Amino acid sequence: MTRARRVGIFGGTFDPIHHGHLALAEAVGQALDLEHVIFYPVGTPPHKPGAPVSAAQARYRMTELGIAGNERFAISDLDLAGEAPSYTVDLLREIHARVPDATLVFIIGADSLRDFPTWHDPDGIARMCRLAVGARPGVEVDPDQIMARVPALHDRLDLVETPRLDISATEIRQRVRAGQSIRYLVPDPVWDFIRSRKLYRQASPPSPNSR
Repeated sequence: MTRARRVGIFGGTFDPIHHGHLALAEAVGQALDLEHVIFYPVGTPPHKPGAPVSAAQARYRMTELGIAGNERFAISDLDLAGEAPSYTVDLLREIHARVPDATLVFIIGADSLRDFPTWHDPDGIARMCRLAVGARPGVEVDPDQIMARVPALHDRLDLVETPRLDISATEIRQRVRAGQSIRYLVPDPVWDFIRSRKLYRQASPPSPNSR
């Protein structure tokens, strides 16, 4: 019997995408034998209300540059449409409608698993996908406690050993603002794009609707 397609879904602000994101996606893709890992830059992050986020077009392009050369990786602009908050459950519902034969594997870090019960409709998310969780430096989370709060997650959680790269997009933006190098934190083409567009030079990047 042929196994159903397994497709990784990796959503995020990606402001900017960095080697921590890429290492997580690569490790999960290999460990769970995913056919593809599709990156979905989010349009309006619901978990960052009022926070300045770079233009969607710029974040999409940085993500595209960051994943170039990896045959397993792909990118979609599906989550960039509209100005309403981008909820994961809505994205998964749309992906299911487009690829109903695929098993969806939603990729997050351990810090996101810790917050998962507070997401919009976490049980609805868990019913539509498996959750693949990668380790994060300094983050300890008890999966049993999370599953107790989100019953639909039982038997749908995969803990994956991933490289523990202590890199954050916040730190990268701060370093750029301070005139410091971000080489080896992001792929070179992403750094070139940041410099050419003069991103993160000011405290407040453009709004997410400046496309």
